[in-house]
Amino acid sequence: MTLHLIKLVVGCDTVEDLLDWRAPQAKTGQPWILRTRQTPKRAAELTDGGSIYRVYKGAILSRQRILEIATVGAGQDARCEMVLDETLVRVAPTPRRAFQGWRYLEAKDAPPDLEGVGGQDVPPELARQLREAGLW
Repeated sequence: MTLHLIKLVVGCDTVEDLLDWRAPQAKTGQPWILRTRQTPKRAAELTDGGSIYRVYKGAILSRQRILEIATVGAGQDARCEMVLDETLVRVAPTPRRAFQGWRYLEAKDAPPDLEGVGGQDVPPELARQLREAGLW
């Protein structure tokens, strides 16, 4: 069964901000690696088609496929590194409250890709307002 993660984006207010931040590493061919403190115990489910959904300023706006999860270091220096797909997929804006770290997200609770709901040309702010009003 596919399982996803959800994580807050810190320092970026929009999907474009995140892509701008990533651009220098992408040009040099470095893989997109997300580093976290804790390694998920359900890593096998996450790498079996799972994605990381990102929360920007109170709304889930994008996702990336998780390709690989590894623990680096040992003891108190141990950290988790997740290799992510370079493709950032926009999803239907979905409100989400702030939280610390990351959380598991069941496939049934994941927002749909914008391409799948016909809203790829809708500005993110308008899409968020429509979603909050229950019209989307």
